[in-house]
Amino acid sequence: MLTSTDAPPATRSRASYRPFAVEVAKVLRVSTSFTRVTFTGPELHRFGTAGLDQRIKLVLPLADSGLTHFPDDHSWYDRWRLLPDEHRNPLRTYTVSQARPHLREVDVDFVNHVHVHVHGSGEGVGVEDDEASQAGGPAARWLAAATVGDRVAIVGPDADGENPRVGIEWQPGTARTLLLAGDETAAPAICAILSALPRDARGAVFIEVPCADDKLGTDAPAGVSVTWLARSGARGALLEPAVRDWVSDCRATQQASQPSAPRAVQTAPGESRADDAASGPEGGILWEVPEECPTDGLYAWLAGEAGVIKRLRRFLVTESGVDRRQVAFMGYWRDGKSEPN
Repeated sequence: MLTSTDAPPATRSRASYRPFAVEVAKVLRVSTSFTRVTFTGPELHRFGTAGLDQRIKLVLPLADSGLTHFPDDHSWYDRWRLLPDEHRNPLRTYTVSQARPHLREVDVDFVNHVHVHVHGSGEGVGVEDDEASQAGGPAARWLAAATVGDRVAIVGPDADGENPRVGIEWQPGTARTLLLAGDETAAPAICAILSALPRDARGAVFIEVPCADDKLGTDAPAGVSVTWLARSGARGALLEPAVRDWVSDCRATQQASQPSAPRAVQTAPGESRADDAASGPEGGILWEVPEECPTDGLYAWLAGEAGVIKRLRRFLVTESGVDRRQVAFMGYWRDGKSEPN
């Protein structure tokens, strides 16, 4: 007979990700380019709170049938893929800005389209965007008309699931110097990562955003500098030189034998060709994430528009000799390409 001291540990048998039925509780315009939507739902007390850059899927309603055809069980994905096109709800990927399971609430920060008009104020704000509603993608059209009470679904981590940390790409290992760089689409993930860093972390963050007022709230350790770059030209025109300058400064510091400086690993023969292969075909997914940084030197996390991220990654790996296993890079979107359903 098992006693309380020799009982086997509890096992998790639930799926790591599952759909949560939610509705809009608040719509808050936080800056020119960001709108925060708070979702609430009866099952969100079981929503996972691993945080960092953990991905979720927003299931958008269809114009004629809402969420009627969306599978709401743990085998949702396979069943969703088998649905005819006219019944398949669009899915879009986001990062949770904040989860409050005790209140059954989840915040998600959305990037607005350019021509967004605001009515109301504070938590009662509404947004309208004629251009987005006519020509934008499903998420832009949904956000343009979002209002309290609108029903959607979130596919996210189950706190009781087998692996509640699935979907997290931030894997710095024992790296002592951190570099995070991205555009407005990566800003929510970067802010979430910053809030979870140990207080003795060291490094730099560079975020290129459309407007000067797009600085989201951050909780960065004292040793991590955060630089917001208000875009004034082409995408990456400010982000890329900022990263290059910082890396150059770090290498100069390394040569002065500062222990906190990133240590580059010599690029192996053929590395540049491997770099191109990892970037994927034109129009394909640009995504490569090491399981864990193999050194206590530099760890770089890059996310945003695929073309910009590809150039940053090439600079680090090919030009600067940083081991590719020290660089996580994710093309969240591609300029001129819409995300397929």
